[in-house]
Amino acid sequence: MQDWIEKEIEQKDVMHLLLKLTLPAVAAQVFNAIYNIVDRIFIGHIEGYATETLSGIGLCYPIISLITAFSWLVGMGGAPLLSIALGEHKHEDAKKIQGNAFGLLVIMGIVITVLCYFKADTFLIWFGASEKTLPYARDYLQIYCLGSVATLISMGMNPFINAQGRTDIGTFTVAIGAIVNIGLDYLLIFEWGMGIRGAAIATVVSQVISTLFVLKILFLSSAVKVHIDRYALQFKWKIIKKIYTLGFSSFVFMANESIVAVVLNWLIRYHVGYTETGDLYIGAMAIITTLSQIFFMPLKGITQGVQPIVGYCYGALKIDKMKQAIKDAKICAMACSSTFWVVFMVFPFVIAGFFTSDQAMIDISGYLIRLSYWESFIMGIQMVNQHMFVAMGNAKWSFIFAMLRKVLLLIPLAVIFASTVGINGIFVAEPVSTIITTIITQFVFQNFLKQIEKGKRFE
Repeated sequence: MQDWIEKEIEQKDVMHLLLKLTLPAVAAQVFNAIYNIVDRIFIGHIEGYATETLSGIGLCYPIISLITAFSWLVGMGGAPLLSIALGEHKHEDAKKIQGNAFGLLVIMGIVITVLCYFKADTFLIWFGASEKTLPYARDYLQIYCLGSVATLISMGMNPFINAQGRTDIGTFTVAIGAIVNIGLDYLLIFEWGMGIRGAAIATVVSQVISTLFVLKILFLSSAVKVHIDRYALQFKWKIIKKIYTLGFSSFVFMANESIVAVVLNWLIRYHVGYTETGDLYIGAMAIITTLSQIFFMPLKGITQGVQPIVGYCYGALKIDKMKQAIKDAKICAMACSSTFWVVFMVFPFVIAGFFTSDQAMIDISGYLIRLSYWESFIMGIQMVNQHMFVAMGNAKWSFIFAMLRKVLLLIPLAVIFASTVGINGIFVAEPVSTIITTIITQFVFQNFLKQIEKGKRFE
């Protein structure tokens, strides 16, 4: 069924195929990030209470990250399995994998909606909300969570469209929602004066629109070969286990963002307190995490673009082609991460000004951007290494490295640095943890490839 990829691999160089799949996937990831980025840009310029609203939406970030993590759990776990199944010419297996993934996303979305809506205050206070920021955070989170089912489907099923070679369609389904979100943000926040509630409504409506396009493609369109039908929706524990096992490292990668955001907010409150300065640092953290989304989404697009190639070549035993695809992906990822590094180092205060008109927050955020991203040019290597383990059907090492960078290194380093050099040490911890993890992943990944060259298979 995957004749398109076989013909491309045989007739053209791997880089050509990689760019064909990666560029639309990168565009889709950038549009995906726009959902939350645009909200924060508009909210940060609300006259009179920009600091409180930006800090409030920053406090919602752990929940937003967790919803994204669940979509990655299923999407990043199921799509590589679909690619491997198609590489092995097992169309019915691919169909069942896709159907099971869809059912899982719907169930998880319903559970998240109920839990977050009724426990919003509990979560937000736990995340570090102050009396000033809690009302704004609550208004945004309760509305945002009503769209959880749509968010999970649009983000979790898009990789299945990409895995069938239609990254152009995958890009469109995300882009249309992002464009609607921008227009609705301006209309609801400024023209209709709905403030932070308007931002949340705009996001939910735009996600629903993206989801409708995704459902049309996967249920009805002839643009893809593998469709969802009622037979494919029958849950199979063996398939669910494989999806969860393979997707768990991607889930941990994004869920770690949620855990780390909570811990870092706690550290800020511990060292600065529930003061105006504390709210400024929480707001600055919101800007930093937003930039992190912008930074990682193109890299995620590169790994998504190369996964169908690597998964297919691994299943079809085309090891040389697989290695070339991984090498080309690293070149693209390094070019991308290096470009971001230059922008972050040269224009940090200009970047901060996009998100807020509060000069005090611009000053703090600009300084912290440089502090947080001085090592970002090497991140492309770490991202490709980690996600290629998944593409080849091995979840163990990808999970280990997802845990290593954020939980096992970043959190302890943040505690130590904050205690020794002050609150800015919290922001130094991430680049240090990234350097350590990148060195280790490169060493392990090279050994992993050598084992594959010797004929060892990882299922």
